[in-house]
Amino acid sequence: MDGFIPYQPARVAPEQVAASLAEQYQVADQRRTVRQFATDPVPREAIEHALLIAGTAPSGAHKQPWTFVAIQDLEVKQRIREAAEEEERTFYESRITDEWREALRPLGTDFVKTHLTDAPWLIVIFRQDYGVREDGTRDKHYYMTESVGIATGFLIQALHRAGLCCLTHTPSPMTFLREICGRPLSEKPFLVLAVGYASPDATVPDLARKSLEEIAQFM
Repeated sequence: MDGFIPYQPARVAPEQVAASLAEQYQVADQRRTVRQFATDPVPREAIEHALLIAGTAPSGAHKQPWTFVAIQDLEVKQRIREAAEEEERTFYESRITDEWREALRPLGTDFVKTHLTDAPWLIVIFRQDYGVREDGTRDKHYYMTESVGIATGFLIQALHRAGLCCLTHTPSPMTFLREICGRPLSEKPFLVLAVGYASPDATVPDLARKSLEEIAQFM
């Protein structure tokens, strides 16, 4: 069929597949969200490779509706932090419900977002609601949120496997990110990902993940 190419990935024996995935789970299970970052630099090349991995994610109609803005510039990070803390202060003081506050209590979060300037990189992820063709007409995108969510998962795991830590951050509202990053109206901020090494004194909540029986059903 026109437009298709052969695809024959190496076939792995079932027992090897299971062993490989068991090993990968052991690595994945060590991932933790970090809020205290070291200011040690991370090479741009590392971020470039991580974003290329994110870009291999499947997407609706292969529209690849994502834009990753990787920010190293301290001045830009400071602008994002100031705007985010302003929104977060309002959230914690007047928008949050008692139930939500209780759910966040074990995580120790508040409106102070030092990670936004401490982490050597911020990756602001945008969802492209539609594309723009050369003639200025719109190119419809499909399943944008699902696609960008999958790509973000690819990115987080890639960073973890490379020995880096990250923190997802979703200030509400997030429209200020479009202005700071200079993105068009066709794109909506999806989340901010702080990326770097954990600080020497970093701590994480002592939390347990749900068991397989709690998250899965086999039929």
